[in-house]
Amino acid sequence: MPSASPAAPDSGLPVPSSLWRDGDFRRLWVGQTASQLGEHASLVILPLCAVLTLDAGAAQLGALRAVGQTPILLLSLFVGAWVDSLRTRTVMVLSDVGRTLALGAAAVVGLFGTLGLPALFVVAFAVGALSVFFDVAYQASVVRLVRRDQLVRSNSALEASRSAAQIGGPALGGALVSMLSAPIAAASSALLFTLSFLSIRRIRRTESVPERPARHPRVRRRISEGIRFVVADTLLRTVCLASAAFQFSFAAAMTVYLLFLPLQLHMSGTAVGLTLAATGPGALLGSMLAARLPSRFGHGVVLVSAAVLGDGAFLCVPALNGSSAVTISALLAVNFVFGAGGQLVSVTVMAVRQTVTPDGMQGRAAATIAFSGMGLTPLGSLLGGFLAEEWGLRTSLLVTAAGMLLSPVLMVLSPLARLGPTLPASQDTPPEGAAEVHGASSPAIEPGSRGGGPDGSSPIRRPGLRNRP
Repeated sequence: MPSASPAAPDSGLPVPSSLWRDGDFRRLWVGQTASQLGEHASLVILPLCAVLTLDAGAAQLGALRAVGQTPILLLSLFVGAWVDSLRTRTVMVLSDVGRTLALGAAAVVGLFGTLGLPALFVVAFAVGALSVFFDVAYQASVVRLVRRDQLVRSNSALEASRSAAQIGGPALGGALVSMLSAPIAAASSALLFTLSFLSIRRIRRTESVPERPARHPRVRRRISEGIRFVVADTLLRTVCLASAAFQFSFAAAMTVYLLFLPLQLHMSGTAVGLTLAATGPGALLGSMLAARLPSRFGHGVVLVSAAVLGDGAFLCVPALNGSSAVTISALLAVNFVFGAGGQLVSVTVMAVRQTVTPDGMQGRAAATIAFSGMGLTPLGSLLGGFLAEEWGLRTSLLVTAAGMLLSPVLMVLSPLARLGPTLPASQDTPPEGAAEVHGASSPAIEPGSRGGGPDGSSPIRRPGLRNRP
């Protein structure tokens, strides 16, 4: 029988040599899976409630999506600064409780027949804000909870569950809104967040949280340190720019897309959910490919190729007509390719970020990248609604889908496209004012020891499409 590995720093508990024998990791995985399933379901439930049951127009749908995405712009940098000095378990648990209450309140209001657009706006903002806390915290929690030689497997398992949530979430949300009612659909997501809360709160291992210095830097200073770190690193700076270009165009395209399917192609809520769910199997394939392709062909080649293939597939959608079996099959194929390419890009980007970022900067680096990319999504959603009204759905979808291809163009023009099979190692030297982990810097990282297993594969994580450029 394999012996247990040395105890984690200051945890008092042995870390099992096998990842799946680690009860705490299993609890994180179950909680993260339930949370992602609830999040992906709610991302479909709220817009479909607005379009199918409240007769929301293009501008109203764009505004609803923008309200749900605005917390990323307002909170990401602050949350990243806080999470670096907090217990991620506590942040995730409180986020789950808040989202449960928000969606539960929407269900209750709906049962009384008073669910309207103002209530959906409030719920969308609350769920979006709390999702920022959960996502940043869970990114940092993986690095704190498992050994560095387990990052590949742990991130791969978490990304596989996220991909599965992309299959079940949209299908569940679309089916519940179409066949049952908006309150039941909202309640389903609330129950999933409750399951996440119950699982994550049972994590027992003490986290290796960076110690606070005697004079803890102000939040503004910690945010500034994170921004300076990302801007000074050529690779991370390119990720920010490419992510901003993609997320802005993607938000605009998705606003038009959610109108195009039911209004232009006359698809039901169930059909919309099922076609969106096709990104899930594609993401599963992308997750498996991401474990091998970057170490074989180089991270830069994989990033550019996957972005061009995935984003280019979306250009086929405006050419479709009607809701025939051929149209639905084509949508399934497009979403499958888009999911595979997006997953491959996202997990490769996560490998780059995790590898070049010191432990004490993980939360702030993740939040800065999320801010630069997702921070523009409210404007993109508003633009999508405006274009849909002014130019029509088909033309607007073609223009916004073409805009996503700016992301691989930016990557080609940067050193990111020239990354080889081995990623540069982090110096693990915190910037001025950043705390060291347990009073001592981590040892230097050899190529492949952090973010690379014996086969040279990279750590895998895909936050939906949040961190992909």
